[in-house]
Amino acid sequence: MRLKIEHRTTYRYASPVTLQAHRLVLTPRDDAELATLSRSLRCEPDADIRWTADVFGNPIATATFADETDTLTIVNEVEIEHRAPEWPVFAIDPGAHGYPFAYTLDDIVDLGALAQPDWLTSGADAVGAWARGFVLGPRTDTLSLLKDMNGGMLDSVAYRVRDEEGTQSPAETLKLGSGSCRDIAALFIEVVRHLGMGARAVSGYLVDPDLPVDDAGSTHAWAQVYLPGAGWITFDPTHRRVGSGHLVPVAFARFNRQIMPVTGDYLGGPDAFLSMEVSVRIRPI
Repeated sequence: MRLKIEHRTTYRYASPVTLQAHRLVLTPRDDAELATLSRSLRCEPDADIRWTADVFGNPIATATFADETDTLTIVNEVEIEHRAPEWPVFAIDPGAHGYPFAYTLDDIVDLGALAQPDWLTSGADAVGAWARGFVLGPRTDTLSLLKDMNGGMLDSVAYRVRDEEGTQSPAETLKLGSGSCRDIAALFIEVVRHLGMGARAVSGYLVDPDLPVDDAGSTHAWAQVYLPGAGWITFDPTHRRVGSGHLVPVAFARFNRQIMPVTGDYLGGPDAFLSMEVSVRIRPI
């Protein structure tokens, strides 16, 4: 399936402001399931755009601006070939079929913080106790356990649209009983880490070809879990799906906050900011 994605972000200010450098994480990552055919990134007013890669290998664009403005528009357009199967089959190493299992020493070292719960955040013990509630016996099937957690998040946490910036802590999401896609994904990741497995946050786009063109896509956040043999397996607890059949990954990181699509500041009055609008259009080519 070939897709064209247009992601447009517009900021409006009450009076002209001086824009600081903006960090843009908008370009899909190529892998065996996705190939970028073309890409275009532009800003209004014009910006000098410099490309780098972060510690996770994500392509990062840094936009710097020369002129003051009362409107900033960032438009990212890409054409991709999406090859992810609807019903993937995972070749998990036989030694990891049953939970608990042991990573190799190399995997332990390389996963590092991706396999460690965030003990510095309040409520970590409560999240760990909730995580262990998914384990029904001393020995269970690893993939079934992960699927149960992926499908069971919404039994305790309701999805809600949340316009506030940032991500709730997993403990806060559990206490409130609701959260956005990034909050639910963050909870799933932390639960997986409390059970001793490596997990990472993913940001990108949700694709639903059954919807009208104007509603066929949106920004989205989900998770991946590392299992020996199979590698990184995609879990989307917000939609109870496994695999990347409806997802276009843009960036991977330890936490969602490291891969927000657009981050940047401005110099201006305390009431200068008026609004932000985001639109994502995805259509087949």
